[in-house]
This record gives sequence, structure tokens and C-alpha cells, in this order.
Amino acid sequence: MDNKLSKDAYGGVAGKDYVPYISSGSKSGGNVTVLIIGILLAVLFAASTAYSGMKSGLTVAAGIPGSIIGSAFVAAFAKQKGILGKNLIQGMASGGESIASGMIFVLPAVLLIGSKVSFLEGFAVGVGGVLFGIGIASLVHNYLIVEEHGKLMYPESMAISETLVASEGAGDSMKYMGIGFGIGGIITVITGSFLNVANNVISYVNESFYKWKLEVEVNPLLLGIGFIVGLDVSLTMFAGSILSNFGIMPLIGYFSTLANDGATVWNAPGVAINAMKVNNIAGSYVKYIGAGMMLSGGLIGAIKLIPTIISSIKETLNAKSSNSGAGSSSAGNIILLGGVVVGFIGGFLISGGNIVMAIAASVLSLFLSLLFVIVSGRLTGTIGTSNLPVSGMTIASIVLVTLLFVVMGWKDLESNRSLLLFGTFIVVAISAAGGYCQSQKVTFVIGGDKNEMQKYFAIAGVVGVAVVVGTILLLSSQLSMTGDNVPFALPQANLISTLTAGIMSGSLPWVMIIVGIVMGVVLFLLNLPVMTVAIGFYLPIATTSIILIGALVRLFVERASKSEEEKEVKIANGISLSSGLVAGGSIIGLIGIILQVAGVIKGKGPSGFAGSNGMAFILLIALVVATAIPLLNSKVKDAQ
Repeated sequence: MDNKLSKDAYGGVAGKDYVPYISSGSKSGGNVTVLIIGILLAVLFAASTAYSGMKSGLTVAAGIPGSIIGSAFVAAFAKQKGILGKNLIQGMASGGESIASGMIFVLPAVLLIGSKVSFLEGFAVGVGGVLFGIGIASLVHNYLIVEEHGKLMYPESMAISETLVASEGAGDSMKYMGIGFGIGGIITVITGSFLNVANNVISYVNESFYKWKLEVEVNPLLLGIGFIVGLDVSLTMFAGSILSNFGIMPLIGYFSTLANDGATVWNAPGVAINAMKVNNIAGSYVKYIGAGMMLSGGLIGAIKLIPTIISSIKETLNAKSSNSGAGSSSAGNIILLGGVVVGFIGGFLISGGNIVMAIAASVLSLFLSLLFVIVSGRLTGTIGTSNLPVSGMTIASIVLVTLLFVVMGWKDLESNRSLLLFGTFIVVAISAAGGYCQSQKVTFVIGGDKNEMQKYFAIAGVVGVAVVVGTILLLSSQLSMTGDNVPFALPQANLISTLTAGIMSGSLPWVMIIVGIVMGVVLFLLNLPVMTVAIGFYLPIATTSIILIGALVRLFVERASKSEEEKEVKIANGISLSSGLVAGGSIIGLIGIILQVAGVIKGKGPSGFAGSNGMAFILLIALVVATAIPLLNSKVKDAQ
């Protein structure tokens, strides 16, 4: 059998006539060993994505690294299951990552408004979202996956499929992932909660007439993310940081010196406006302009989706009426029913005894999830899960649910908490559906059993919910920190908490929000990526600068390649190494925090030269060199 997909996998034939890669024999790839491996990877990618996503505002798709790791494990422990077993494992890895990518947008916002959430509440709304998302997506499986074969390209699904059929090269990919994990782990141990003996932030702050701040956080997981997303995204985000730190901040700083002596900061009465420092300006003013930019980006994205929503539903209904086989399996119907039931149970659980709220908000959440799950599946087929506009769909949904709460008079802190938990259900359903459709397309192309993938993905989704809720609760004290140098940026969750709390209390600083909205509209009219610039504007420049450095390392590796073939090999190895950096930095960082919370380790922090900018420069050089050298030394044969 050739280790290459046929050209028909990319279209040219009707979906019902497509002959998959595995066209004969058993379609089953699952057994107890495959299930255990899949659960372990779901845990790994859920925890890693939750940690790194809350820190950077960006997430990394798990399909390709999941297929690489799965190939190695199947070869070692379940060789008889072959490519079908590898496919199930990559699907479960994607399941854990998808749930984390969605849940971290909204659930941490409960902590940011000063409230709390129990594990049971988070688990209930998360599992309801997972089951509902999978159930609705399974209803339109035949239309999205089979009937639209060749029309919806599912670019990431095809990349995962190509990785699976060439999986005997996984040993080299695993080698580079291992190198990345080692680099990320070592630097995180030195600078993070384990030892905390070296400063990893290069910082320059100017508090004089022209106020500005430039920082670089030497963080391997952020550098890895930069390498993966590339120069365009990284540079666009950094442009947002330049605008906020060297444009808006100095401008506000200049006008603040003209204020009267009695004037104080709007949300910090103890700070005089004419005595504001850089961090006061950033936290009390620039932050809210950035929130307005992200809000406009999300709403613009949602408005642009209206034609897609209408066409998706119309085409789905037409497909259902013209093809009686376009339904889901009995297992899919059971999963959907489970999602509805658990969704309502979760609604009653989080509504604090308010029966009207439980019913009204649950119905609205299910309706919005239904719309956006179908859109999510279709957009995954067009642009993949990495580029899925989850933020836009989530913001639009939460704004509508917030309006319901305001109209009904539910405006206190507990109501805001309930609102955010309903929002968590919606975002999990949207993100789960995208990951599920991506995994089912791989299953269709490879030739696996769609019902088997459905069950394994659902298990991974439930596991992912438990892991992410546990991670958020474990980090709750750090996620709710305010002031300077907070460990987790949480850009999306901060936006959601600012938006809902401000609307419900009436205390939203609308002037700054509107300025941000106008800036977002200008970016849209200039045909620039509003949300990417807005996230860069909102994130600390320490985060966007190291992401940019990661992208520059990738550019250097590309330019150092002598042929197109060599460049492809080096970049493929670089993505594997970067996935290892992300996994190593996030997993080791999370373990360090667990040990710190448990009182096992107590870092005193770096001092002397170890706490200086010079130490951080040395670590940055070491990180860049340790990342680049293995890639520059890699050869074409490494990918064969």
C-alpha cells in the first residue's frame, strides 16, 4: 500500500463514490489499549492547551502532534490496530484540545468578576456542551462530510490524514518533539515555580514625559506558539502591542499631566490622574480600549457569519429532505438527547433556584448553540479549527444572553455568574463541534468507523472538561490576580467579564469601549484582521514580543534552507519541536504550580544578577540557539 492519499481524497468524485485509504477489512481501530492512550493524550492536550491558552490568548491545534504521538504509541503497544487506531487517538487528542480552547474563553471570567464556581457546576455545563455539540454535528455529518466532499476541503483534516498515512516517519517527529519538550521543561523549571532562580522578563519602562513599556518574557511555550503560527499572525499581534504601548499609552500619559490635582483615576480613587504611572494607564485605560477593539472584532466576525448561518441551515435542511440517509446514528441521537438533558440539568444547577432563569436561559443557550454548531462544522471545512472564529460566535451569543438577563432584571453578581456559566455551555458546544467535524473528516478519508470515532471523541471531550475545570480551579488564585505582572493574561475571559459585568451593572467605561470599537471598525475598513490586532493590543507586550521572536526563528530557518524540499523538512521538524516546547512549558509549569500550591516547593525568587535583565537576555539567547540549531542541522532524510 502506498503511503500517500489518492487524489480523490481531495475531491473530483462524489463523496458516496470515494474509496477511502483503508477500503477493505475491519473498520474498527479501537481496543482498551487505544482507549487508554487516547485518554492520556486528551488529558495532556487539555491541560497543556488550558495553561498555554490562558497565558497567551492563542491555542495550538492538537491533530497533527496527536497523530505523531499516537503513531509512536500504536507502534509500541497496539501495532495490530495500525492507522485506524492512530486515527482514533488523534481524534481523542483533538477532543481534549478543542474543549480547552473553548472553555478557557468564558469559564475563568467567573473568577474575574469576583465569584466562584464549583467543579460540579463547571463539569455539568461543559459535558452538556460537549454532548450537544457532538449530537448536532452528527445530525449534519452526511451533508458536511460526504455530500460536500471536495467542496469543503477541511484543510487541517487533510494535513492530519497525510501525516497518518506517512506515519512511519513519526520517529523523527517524536525526536524533535522530545527535544522541544526538554528545552521547554528545563527553562520552565529554572524560571518557574519549581526553582524560580532566574529572571525571565527583559523589562524597560519609561515613566518620564513620554511614557512607554517594552518587555520580553523568555517563555519557551510562547516562542513555540510563535513558530507555529508564523510571521503574519505574530507581526500583526505585535503591531497591536506597539500601538498600545508606544501610541495610546504615551498619549494618555501626556494628557494625564494636564489634569487638576484633585482628579483621580475612575476605578482607583487613591491614584491621582496627574501622577499615573505606566501600569496605571495600562490597567485603567488602555485595557478597556483593547476590550472595545476585541468586542468590535467579535461582533464584526459574527455579522459576517450571518450569510453562512443562513446558507448552512438552508443547505442542511435541503440535504435532510432530499436524502433520508443524511441523519445521525442511534448513538448520535442518544448523545444529542444527553446534551439536551444535561444542558437543562446544568441550567437548573447554576441558576440558584430561579426556575424562570433556568428555563429561559437554557432554551436560548441551546438555540444559539444549534445555530453556531452548524456554522462551526461548515467553517472547519473551509478554514480549519485553528482559524475558527470561536471568539466572534461566543461574543455574539453572550451579548444576546446578557440582553435577556438585563430585560428580565437579573443584574446582580450571582446572575452574572449564572450568565457566564450558560456562556460556557455555548462556547464548549461550538468548539467541540469544530474538533469533532475535523476528526470525522479524517475518519472518512482514512476509512474508519464514524460511530466509533463519535464514541471515542465524546469520551475525550468529557475527560477534557474534567481536566480543564480542574486546572482552572487549581489556578484560581492566580487567575483572579489583579495589578502588575499577572501570570495569566486571559484576554478573551477578561473581555467577557468586562462586557457582562459592565452591561449588567451599568458601570462600563463606555467612552474607552467606544474608542476601541471605532478603532476596530477602522481596522476592518482597512481590511486588517481586527481580532488579531485587538488581542495584541490587549495582551502584555512581553507576551507578543516573544511570540514574534518565535516567528522570526522560523523565518531564519526558512531563509537558511537551500531548497524548497529542505525548507519543508526543516519547518515540519520545527513545528514538531515547537509542539514540544508548548507541551513542555505548559505541563512542567502546571506541575510546578501544583507543587507550589501543595506547599511542596517554596521558591524565594531570583536575586542579584540572576534577577536582572542580563540574566533574562542570556536565557533568551540560550532558548533561541537551542531551538534553532537542531532545525538547522536537520536533513531531508529526517522526514522520509
